[in-house]
Amino acid sequence: MSPEISDSLADEQLIDAQVDSVPPPKVEALTRVRGKVLLGASLVLVALNLRPLFSSLGSLLPEVVRANGLAPTMASALTTLPVLCLGIFAPASPALARRFGAERIIFWLMLLLAAGTVLRVAGPVVALFAGTILAGASIAVINVLLPGLIKRDFAERTGLMAGLYTMALCAGAAMAAGLTVPLERRFHGAWAPALAFWALPALVAALCWRPHLQSPQVVGHRGRIVSRGLWQCPLAWQVTIFMVLQSMLSFTVFGWLAPILRDRGVPAGHAGLVVSVSVILQTLACLVAPGMAAKLPSQRVLNAVVVLLAVSGFLGCLFAPLSTLWLWAVVQGIGQGALTSVALTLIVLRSKNAHIAAELSGMVQGIGYGVGAAGPLLVGVLHGWTGNFVSVGWMFAAVGVAAIVFGFLAGRARHVKGVLYEIRMIERIVTEA
Repeated sequence: MSPEISDSLADEQLIDAQVDSVPPPKVEALTRVRGKVLLGASLVLVALNLRPLFSSLGSLLPEVVRANGLAPTMASALTTLPVLCLGIFAPASPALARRFGAERIIFWLMLLLAAGTVLRVAGPVVALFAGTILAGASIAVINVLLPGLIKRDFAERTGLMAGLYTMALCAGAAMAAGLTVPLERRFHGAWAPALAFWALPALVAALCWRPHLQSPQVVGHRGRIVSRGLWQCPLAWQVTIFMVLQSMLSFTVFGWLAPILRDRGVPAGHAGLVVSVSVILQTLACLVAPGMAAKLPSQRVLNAVVVLLAVSGFLGCLFAPLSTLWLWAVVQGIGQGALTSVALTLIVLRSKNAHIAAELSGMVQGIGYGVGAAGPLLVGVLHGWTGNFVSVGWMFAAVGVAAIVFGFLAGRARHVKGVLYEIRMIERIVTEA
């Protein structure tokens, strides 16, 4: 039978969150101070490219719909598809990383992300959806791998790196929301090159990540370590559902806040600027909130506060007089940024070691983003049925109430239950037989 591995042993090893191997000399060198700085900077640069796919499309959604003759249901599906990909493809992350190495997978998927970003503006509608799927699948796998790398390589600076990671996510969304419309004007009203532009920073990130690749010839496998019991752990499900609700709120803002503001009569450029500023404030909140969460004995109150800020800010943008729009955009940005970063930080805080963090990350992000895709989809459906966004406000409020409840449960100072097993011995017995 496979021997159980103690948590202390797993913590001492802190080996790759998805590849159970002895780090080669090259990786050992990168874990020194200078190497960690370079690795951290590369990680942040990769994270910077994981959200422009969503907010860039939201900024030009009416133009894309008109150019392709999309029905309202197709437009709703287009905003939902990349979020749905996050849930569908996230479970493949552990197997891919065990087979090829997390660093190597991230490099190649950054290239695929760039390719998908270009493909979605290649011409026909099928390319629009195919490119979205390719880019969304790439983001899904990288999303799962990065928290495990943070737990492995920055265990003593978890709060800081989690903050920088989520800050980069929000910064990428802010850049795409604020610059895509000006880019369209720069390209004389052509939306396709404005969306394709976001392949360039993905290529730059891939090149910067290239030095961190492991060579398969020098990786000595010690055996595959897996965990059991997470899917039966109530706390793991509470963290997961909190992520589901957070995702519904977050991706609704990315995909629909600009169209909502334009529906209220706000000019396209001004609406994009409002969303961009709101997401920039998310960036600042992302830098602060994880550190606060890591220092608190529990995150119950913090979770409730950030949900209230995010929901009230969105409802203000939807219903309050336009003269107060900037106030509510600021509130929404601070609340949404803190909510997103805390939800991701809970994956690390509720885990005892890097292996549990990796398994929990796959569960939380796979289900969280997969089910969370219902948020943008429901917005499109409700708008199609009613012809306005009033019902969206009620939906957002209901999701907020549920998020407070599950945020309180997920914020308790506990660790998820998961037992680590090494299956090297079983594999050897089968091989010898």
